[in-house]
Amino acid sequence: MIQPSQADVRRFFCGTYAKARSGATLEPIEILASQWIDEHPEYHADFADVDAALASMLNVDPNKENPFLHLSMHLSISEQCSIDQPRGIRQAVELLTHKRNSLHEAHHATMECLGRMIYESQKSGRMPDGQVYIDCVQRHATQD
Repeated sequence: MIQPSQADVRRFFCGTYAKARSGATLEPIEILASQWIDEHPEYHADFADVDAALASMLNVDPNKENPFLHLSMHLSISEQCSIDQPRGIRQAVELLTHKRNSLHEAHHATMECLGRMIYESQKSGRMPDGQVYIDCVQRHATQD
């Protein structure tokens, strides 16, 4: 499993943003990241300056969403769906996408479930519970 540092993640998104804006050839993961970056123009300034992005790691503002975490979650959910891991996540996100009529909105609802699963895992000291995660996404698809 690849475990990039916080700085690596910021360099990746800033580098991808710069490559996409310059018309340079992108790797497949960069293409996917660039598509999600395009969905979030409110973050473009955060991705435009790698030095500022790295410096801002030291000044966390609890009232401001972290664009690097947000885009990382989009990529994680995209990857989970592409390999259907945990098993059933692809169908759950597809159902939610259909209900919301938007993959982007489905991802945002899925992020709530993913974040909750990670938080509960860390709080309890247990492995993340993929079934609880999928059940949460399915509830969004069937009850919201």
